[in-house]
Amino acid sequence: MRVINFSAGPSSIPIDVLNKAKDELLSYQNLGFSIMEISHRSEIFEKILNSAKKKIKTLYNLGDEFEILFLQGGASLQFAQVPLNLADENVAEYVDSGIWTQKAIKEAQILGINYKVIASSEDKNYSYIPNFKFSDNASYCYICSNNTIYGTQYKNYPSTKAPLVIDASSDLFSKEVDFSNIGLFFGGIQKNGGPSGLCVVIIKKELANRVKNSVPTLLRYKTQIDNNSMSNTPNTFAIYLLDLMLSWIEKNGGLKEINDKNVKKAKILYECIDDLSSFYQGIAQKEFRSLMNVSFKIFNQNLESIFVQEALDNNMIGLKGHRIIGGLRASIYNAISLLDVEKLVDFMYKFYKKYK
Repeated sequence: MRVINFSAGPSSIPIDVLNKAKDELLSYQNLGFSIMEISHRSEIFEKILNSAKKKIKTLYNLGDEFEILFLQGGASLQFAQVPLNLADENVAEYVDSGIWTQKAIKEAQILGINYKVIASSEDKNYSYIPNFKFSDNASYCYICSNNTIYGTQYKNYPSTKAPLVIDASSDLFSKEVDFSNIGLFFGGIQKNGGPSGLCVVIIKKELANRVKNSVPTLLRYKTQIDNNSMSNTPNTFAIYLLDLMLSWIEKNGGLKEINDKNVKKAKILYECIDDLSSFYQGIAQKEFRSLMNVSFKIFNQNLESIFVQEALDNNMIGLKGHRIIGGLRASIYNAISLLDVEKLVDFMYKFYKKYK
């Protein structure tokens, strides 16, 4: 029996994908070896890597000016790798919308680049996305598209003349994206793309030429572009699973259909919270609510640990809120079905009736 996994990441992977990986674990395509056992330089693995790249380009409708990289170190390494590669004599501008942008800002500070925080929602505990306007001549403009902890999300990306950098870790592969003014788009795949340990970076090739000679070779985007993400041995099994996940997205109608389903899932969950507003309290302001991470509290906080335990008794896991803000959180990524969310909502109504 499998539980319903509402964890924020690593998170649920579709059963079809897991079964496919299971069937091929010992003998990939009946060739007598696991994909984990063969060289990343082999024609077989390169075919998988290039298949994943092609699917990402197709799903996001990307032109040849973009390159897809599969890197290690997770999204967190990008907090330093972005300024190392993209910072120039102009000011890099950041919008602080939560812990992940705070971490990125800290890395910019450590590296000593010329940067500025132009807006923040810290004044209201990151419950909203702040208003701002990036400078036209900024070195680059940095945002985090979705905030897993506080449950806020950009509904539209800002228009910029300078390169826009987006940490999209928690809404990667969840909706269509207009890349017309995006310079670099990255995310760890462990929410919507498979297991932990792999970061997808989508970068305009021309930006990779900004890098200074003082940057270590392996940390240069250009190094990985020139070597098709294989300057060092990549996470081959994660790339294999990502390719399977991308096929699953294609079979489920692509990013538009995936987004439509995500909207429906979020709608019924937020409706439950609002309907029972004397008992449950949403954390994010309504106009900034995330489709991926629904963070909420129970007014009687003593009931929250009971909620988590009784949810577990009903085969639902991952509903405890992040340690920073506490409360509860349901992450409803692509692999979570509408039926899964309906079961959670039914549980929430029953829990309310039991403890109101």
